[in-house]
Amino acid sequence: MAEVEAQWMANPDRYNDENWDRCGRSGLLLPKITLGLWQNFGGVDVYETQRAMIRRAFDRGVFHFDLANNYGPPPGSAEENFGKVLSQELKKHRDELIISTKAGYRMWPGPFGEWGSRKYLISSLDQSLKRMGLDYVDIFYSHRVDPNTPLAETMGALDQIVRSGKALYVGISSYSPEMTREAHAILKDMGTPCVIHQPSYSMVNRWVEDGLLDTLSELGMGCIAFSPLAQGLLTNKYLNGVPEDSRAALEGSFQKGMLSEENINRVRALNEIAKRRGQSLAQMAIAWVLRRPEVTSALIGARHVQQLDNSLDALNNLEFSADELAEIDKYAGDAGINLWQKSSDSQAPV
Repeated sequence: MAEVEAQWMANPDRYNDENWDRCGRSGLLLPKITLGLWQNFGGVDVYETQRAMIRRAFDRGVFHFDLANNYGPPPGSAEENFGKVLSQELKKHRDELIISTKAGYRMWPGPFGEWGSRKYLISSLDQSLKRMGLDYVDIFYSHRVDPNTPLAETMGALDQIVRSGKALYVGISSYSPEMTREAHAILKDMGTPCVIHQPSYSMVNRWVEDGLLDTLSELGMGCIAFSPLAQGLLTNKYLNGVPEDSRAALEGSFQKGMLSEENINRVRALNEIAKRRGQSLAQMAIAWVLRRPEVTSALIGARHVQQLDNSLDALNNLEFSADELAEIDKYAGDAGINLWQKSSDSQAPV
């Protein structure tokens, strides 16, 4: 007779460490580390592993789960899988959770299957809510700048989404400082604050330090930094070659050109600094992103529970000495890995 699985009960001590921060000057609070479902949560991946990671994250105080319409593969399947876990395990905890999704990249054929039109954004969110079995999301993002749609239309769609009750907060992702300022102003005039920006940021992708973080601080917006591990480059994974099951080997979003000799030498030097701090390189990379007061949360991915635990343990040592930061700066420079630069370089019609 098959054994019946014991019912999972959430860890009652999950909030004891109070590892969360205020998102800018809003009432939104986010955990210092957020679990993102960009990779490893699709229909091609093992559902039980996904379920175990989501439960483990919540048990450790992670109450923010970040998705997008096209996460998979296939596109949409990450939202479907998350919705399944939510209905099976986390439904009674819905009011504790921050669930975010986005729209901007291609999701279905035809002219309204991507970008930033009112039709696409609202249709996409309706589909996302259905896939996840939700009445609303906590945060909805414009995932990228649309160079052909007036910014007022894109921001007007975000305002309409909040007023319709389908999202509590709205934000933008991979917008330049100038476009961020314009988007914030449009939404402010409408009475719907733009509370958060989601840019890529890591020790080898520091574009946000050239004006964006200052802009967010001035506007009172929060920042959630995605890809703080540079898609795995800032881990010990590639110190001695390319593992067969790595993102680089699978030729997905990670491009082998990222593994140049110069980049690997940087990573090895950073790994030595992490060792002296008593951390893994991944832990130091996450802590380094969180050193900036403008950064509310670091958005991480994970392949399995052990990897998730390793990343969450970054919270055990978030402090850096001035000497450590100076030494890190010798190696932490642009590595040519910003896959989202086209969006942040784009200008939408105003």
